[in-house]
Amino acid sequence: MGLAGVVLTYNEEQNIVDCLTTLAWADRRVVLDSFSTDRTVELAQEMGAEVLQHPFENYARQRNVALEWVEADWIFFVDADERVPSELAAEVQAVVTGDRPEVGWWVPRHNYIFGRLTRGAGWYPDYQMRLVRRGYARWERAVHEIAVVDGPTGYLQNPLIHYNYDDLADFIARQRRYTLYDAAVLFGEGVRPRLYTPYSQAVRHFWWRFVTLKGFRDGWHGLRLSLLMAYYEAVKYRQLNRLWRKRAANPETS
Repeated sequence: MGLAGVVLTYNEEQNIVDCLTTLAWADRRVVLDSFSTDRTVELAQEMGAEVLQHPFENYARQRNVALEWVEADWIFFVDADERVPSELAAEVQAVVTGDRPEVGWWVPRHNYIFGRLTRGAGWYPDYQMRLVRRGYARWERAVHEIAVVDGPTGYLQNPLIHYNYDDLADFIARQRRYTLYDAAVLFGEGVRPRLYTPYSQAVRHFWWRFVTLKGFRDGWHGLRLSLLMAYYEAVKYRQLNRLWRKRAANPETS
């Protein structure tokens, strides 16, 4: 059954053509769409891709639906804002056709943030589990989903190209969503921050991004990203504090 390149989409008309073009080498190209209201489906069909549709619940569920519905020996997940260079395509083809024990492969990414390739502050190698043998993997957790692979895994050398965060407004909008979700996860796990926790976590996070993960290698760009990520770490813990205050004010709803 070969290899299927699978792209999860919702209103990705600006990206889908370029993304599918870089998957032309795959045995099948499948778009799992969440009922887009723009021209995503039309453009994907014009590119010769198969289009399936499933209501969006969360990212893990969408990936698991693709594993259930798409009949192929191997599934290669690519996001619409990612591109597959020819070197990576050749490497993927080599490992899926070779006699290898691995059933899952971690793929590095080159992240372009605000239009600039970012190598520090945790943005490289940014390994993602994207290439899996069907029947040996599943995804868990709604956001920043986690891959669970039943068997040995390996690491590819050639990176995906990821056009991540077009501008500051895009970054802020997405980080607001992520921090709300992450705060809810911590709340569900019973994590209770102290009043100073948002500030101490911000300092630790900045040091981790800028120094430990070498954000300084990207100069001003790395400094700005490290500061932004530290700020949203503080926001996450402030939101967590609000959740605990809300529970204390309304104990009957807990």
